[in-house]
Amino acid sequence: MSLKNVRLEVMQLLEKDVDSLIEKYLIPIDSIWQPTDFLPNSEKDSFFEEVKEIRELAKELPYDLWVVLIGDMITEEALPTYESWLMDVEGVNQGSPNGWSKWVRHWTAEENRHGDVLSKYLYLSGRVNMKEIEKTTQYLIADGFDIGTDRDPYKNFVYTSFQELATYISHNRVAKLAKKRGNKQLSKMCKIIAGDEMRHHHAYSEFVERIFEVDPSQMMMAFHYMMKQKITMPAVFLRESGEKIGSAFEEFSNTAQRIGVYTAKDYVDILEKLINRWEIDKITSLTDEAEKARDYLMKLPARMMRVTERVIIPENSFQFKWVEPAKL
Repeated sequence: MSLKNVRLEVMQLLEKDVDSLIEKYLIPIDSIWQPTDFLPNSEKDSFFEEVKEIRELAKELPYDLWVVLIGDMITEEALPTYESWLMDVEGVNQGSPNGWSKWVRHWTAEENRHGDVLSKYLYLSGRVNMKEIEKTTQYLIADGFDIGTDRDPYKNFVYTSFQELATYISHNRVAKLAKKRGNKQLSKMCKIIAGDEMRHHHAYSEFVERIFEVDPSQMMMAFHYMMKQKITMPAVFLRESGEKIGSAFEEFSNTAQRIGVYTAKDYVDILEKLINRWEIDKITSLTDEAEKARDYLMKLPARMMRVTERVIIPENSFQFKWVEPAKL
């Protein structure tokens, strides 16, 4: 039987539990928070005073933090790309609705709130160039992205397990930095977004755990493949208006590392957490090829940590079109 057919069988086997996983990891729409819970209520007379408070507190945020907040928001707003990507994964079968396509739609519905609330906050802050931000967002959606997973569910679930934890770290660190600057409202907003990302991380990690139980060798090979080629961030094609695809990503990444929001060390820490979560060292019944893949994965964190120690981050901030230092 081909690898594709085996994966389809495994996805069909796991599909029977998707409804219980939705109930376990996602929150009913009528119960979960909405962007308006963290933003001024335009129906109330106090709206303009609340907007004024946002604008005053926004003055206390440094340039690099604005850049990271904007980059995170743009990444979240590119959700149409991510949904269309997951809907095309083998076994999801969007043309004939099943449990997996239901998961993707419900997951998307939760994620959609993140970019929404951050975008509205940025607009009300009066500190950023929203038109340039909107152009970058449209570019990111139009350009799409290639994370090297093809339509393989095993590889895609490794990616989402990793990426959801990375976004948790980023939003949680921004929350802490905002709190230090006295911006409790923004801090709460980013912290609750981080909470969503952690739930989603646990969900996708459980998907991988369940695949390891029924197809350990091929799941190991998929994990090995993704880590050998390295996990690409969703915003890897990030660019500003008039620039080439991906031209803004490196500077955005440098900014995030410079202020400690997401660093090369975090990448290694996530890898170690996944290795421990999936108990890679204890998995049995592996093929010879999968055993070699396991050995590679077990040694990888130490090798990568040695590399991260040599990484040099530029000290000077890059001038993005999204926000002008003079306005701050």
